Amino acid sequence: MTSKAAGFTLMEVLVAMVIISVLSALALPAYTSYVTRSRLTEAFTALASVQPLAEQYWSNNRTYVGMTVPSASTNFSYTLSSASTSAYTVTATGAATVTGFSFTIDQAGNRATTAAPSGWTTSTTCWVDKKDGSCVQ
Repeated sequence: MTSKAAGFTLMEVLVAMVIISVLSALALPAYTSYVTRSRLTEAFTALASVQPLAEQYWSNNRTYVGMTVPSASTNFSYTLSSASTSAYTVTATGAATVTGFSFTIDQAGNRATTAAPSGWTTSTTCWVDKKDGSCVQ
């Protein structure tokens, strides 16, 4: 009586490893890009919320000097620059996994991507949220 060995052949294991490797090679960059884009949304939301608060501050004080900016988070820190009686610029500077990104908004609502990591595009007219230079609207 002969018994048949149970299990997988070496060829079956190798084919499975190749399939897993190919799927990982395709999925990992897409996932990393997705995570980065989701973290950029934090800066876009915080900067967009600055404008109405700044206008409220200006209507009470007739200046933008001394207005508050969003609190720093794990991914971004926020700074107020060029504040005067008629103008301001708030900058979100990336940290941790989004180091290299810098986004701004001013009193007129002008948005800009002033810095981006290698492989990304900057813009003087919008906040870039994709490597190809696509902008957030």
